[in-house]
Amino acid sequence: MKYNLFFPLFLFSLSLYLWGCEQEPITDPGQPAALHAAFAEFDTNHITVYLDGEEVVVESNGLPNHPSPYWSNTTERCTTDPRGQSLCTNSNTTENHPLFVEPVVTSYEAMAPGNIDDFNGSYTLRVPASPSRASSSTSTGLGPIGIAVSGAMIYNDEEGPNVPLDNAIVSLDYTGAHTGPQSYHYHLEPKAWSNDDDKLIGLMADGFFLYGRKCYSTGTYPTDLDESGGHTSTTQHNADGEYHYHIQNETYLNQYYILFPGNYQGTPNAIQ
Repeated sequence: MKYNLFFPLFLFSLSLYLWGCEQEPITDPGQPAALHAAFAEFDTNHITVYLDGEEVVVESNGLPNHPSPYWSNTTERCTTDPRGQSLCTNSNTTENHPLFVEPVVTSYEAMAPGNIDDFNGSYTLRVPASPSRASSSTSTGLGPIGIAVSGAMIYNDEEGPNVPLDNAIVSLDYTGAHTGPQSYHYHLEPKAWSNDDDKLIGLMADGFFLYGRKCYSTGTYPTDLDESGGHTSTTQHNADGEYHYHIQNETYLNQYYILFPGNYQGTPNAIQ
């Protein structure tokens, strides 16, 4: 009697196929498979970005990746605080930091106390991987409101509680930043890497990206921005289009461009 191998082999092959189908992982359609392409521009020497479920986690050491007069150097500068106490910076510094440059738009006398490399901490921001606009906007507060691609923080247009930036402008370096109670941060268009263009500036605390004054989709200044400087269009990181912010092309004190003077259009999370 001849034994027919075809049927047993067929059953064995079918069982392997069905087993493979059962083992195939189920993908949650609501969870992004990869990080947004824009995160590739964040400096990995200062910033770590990863997915945690349906959230993106951005961790930064708070230090920028570019030159500034606010890096430690051998020029001592002193100021008097509101209580009449003298605060001196670089009093014991014997060499310049490799990224130190001489001040050009500010001066040693006008600079804020403290150096970039005095900061020894970190910042963490958690945002939805797929952020959405909220039913109402939320005002920004003092302190970090976003993380720049350089590693340093983004601040709004206030220097203190109900204190406009006007009087502190003289302390800002060539890239619109200075040191503060915590770390070095930007208030104005960061000319270290973006000057009247469409470059990526960073991520705001509500999960939406901030770009320069020009729009990638048109090559010029957008005319359809909302009150927060946001609109929906294609970007160099998303050909399908998405909501994002721009530095608004409106001068402040006739010569500067505030990074983010408006409200969040999404739901912000604290930068800790």
